Amino acid sequence: MKSDIQIAQEAKMEHIHKIAEKVGLKPEDLELYGDYKAKVKMDVIKRLEDAPDARLVLVTAITPTPAGEGKSTTSVGLGEALNKMGKKTMIALREPSLGPCFGIKGGAAGGGYSQVMPMEDINLHFTGDLHAIGTAHNLLAAALDNHIKQGNPLGIDPTRISYKRVVDMNDRALRDIVIALGGPANGMPREDGFMITVASEVMAILCLASDLEDLKERLGNIVVGETFDRKPVTARDLNVQGSMAALLKDALKPNLVQTLENNPAFVHGGPFANIAHGCNSLMATKLSLKLSDITITEAGFGADLGAEKFLDIKCRFGDLNPEAVVLVATARALKMHGGVNKKELEEENLEALGQGIENLEKHIENMQSFGLPLVVAINRFPHDTEAELELIRERCEKMGVEVALSEVWARGGEGGMELAEAVLRALDEESDFKFLYDTDMPIKEKLETIATKIYGADGVNINNSLSRKIKRLEDQGYGNMPICVAKTQNSLSDDPTLIGRPRNYSVTLQDINLSAGAGFLVALMGSIMTMPGLPRRPAAEGIDVDKDGKISGLF
Repeated sequence: MKSDIQIAQEAKMEHIHKIAEKVGLKPEDLELYGDYKAKVKMDVIKRLEDAPDARLVLVTAITPTPAGEGKSTTSVGLGEALNKMGKKTMIALREPSLGPCFGIKGGAAGGGYSQVMPMEDINLHFTGDLHAIGTAHNLLAAALDNHIKQGNPLGIDPTRISYKRVVDMNDRALRDIVIALGGPANGMPREDGFMITVASEVMAILCLASDLEDLKERLGNIVVGETFDRKPVTARDLNVQGSMAALLKDALKPNLVQTLENNPAFVHGGPFANIAHGCNSLMATKLSLKLSDITITEAGFGADLGAEKFLDIKCRFGDLNPEAVVLVATARALKMHGGVNKKELEEENLEALGQGIENLEKHIENMQSFGLPLVVAINRFPHDTEAELELIRERCEKMGVEVALSEVWARGGEGGMELAEAVLRALDEESDFKFLYDTDMPIKEKLETIATKIYGADGVNINNSLSRKIKRLEDQGYGNMPICVAKTQNSLSDDPTLIGRPRNYSVTLQDINLSAGAGFLVALMGSIMTMPGLPRRPAAEGIDVDKDGKISGLF
């Protein structure tokens, strides 16, 4: 069996000019990064503002397991299948982070015969967007500490700085550090820490900005800490929003690439859904909607994370109107949710599968609560039995949901025809899309709504200290923002060990932070960390490059 990278390296790519031509873009509309990837110029986006929008389809999934679900692969394969049917379709995905590529999770370019290309470039440095985001973020951090060193005219309280530094690598040693050691010349020593770049508010801002002016405005709104008299301090107070925007002016432009079957795709922006809002850039999605008849986009991790944030944050800010949802599941993953060990997944186990399907049913309920037509895509594996597939189908049909088998990993677009036909039927249904909550609701009420309606919790535990922090945020005028919950991706709850469909539990708010530039509040649930660590045997140990520059071991 060929690996993902072997399949990718054997594929025949077309010049990006030819790919662009398929959606009406001319060579002069592009800024080339080699022969196979390009950025679309900003004036193209302005030129197409009045063009009609395509139909928007969201791809999400059940709660992730080590068995794999295949959201990105399904997104790519569905796009390939729809193009085979003569439907002018584009996909809009996130950029991978380097950290997971060298850790354990892997990349985000799809897999098998449903990938975006050039795979190695996309999973490594690509067009430099993540590096630009990290540099802009750390510029603000440097300016903040320099301001304090140079006399601190704003009166910033060093003990109330909330803005950490970032690096795009899993490095647990940087979670909590002390900076400015070595004497007065190095500044004022204080506790600090690093987050992974995809958790940066600058990443969220880039993915939600509508243009360069909006980007700069949002960057200026970033709150980095408080003064001694408890007033917020912003990037605008430090006067670096312009230089940050200058670093990001090219990163803001959507990246155009191609699929394995030479169909156009956007890969742009990359916030994680467990610690950020988990969606590709709003600009890339909107541009795709102008250039296609159907746009397929995905949201990270399960529907309780990425899909909820896509619908309640990205669609709210971008005035997007999704018309259908594809919910990806595998029999293997559902058996794990039923308690089966990963080593025993190839054996038929209808009892465990029946228990695990409860996780799928909860995600179905979640998506139905938004008023969207839904298709369950079963990402088929070779050892799935007919009895297992039929059990999933029966349970979904009882909930009024159509099920389609997907074999896009093994067969590309041809393996997604059944799914594509089901999606077209879903698009023929009437959509009644609505948000989960009103942003004018009190912060605690919004948290309770997400926890009870999406996670299935009984409520939210909030201590007195956090209650006071929430009141302070509301008093400062930040209470009417949507909520971006940071929690484990491995459970509907905030406890990664509670698999399946947990019941009779509460989630615990550990902290709530302001992302004023992005326009939302980040609620940290459970023991979620914003800087991952490497596993005992990281993927980096198996990656290599030969004397000719050919990479191996990258998936």
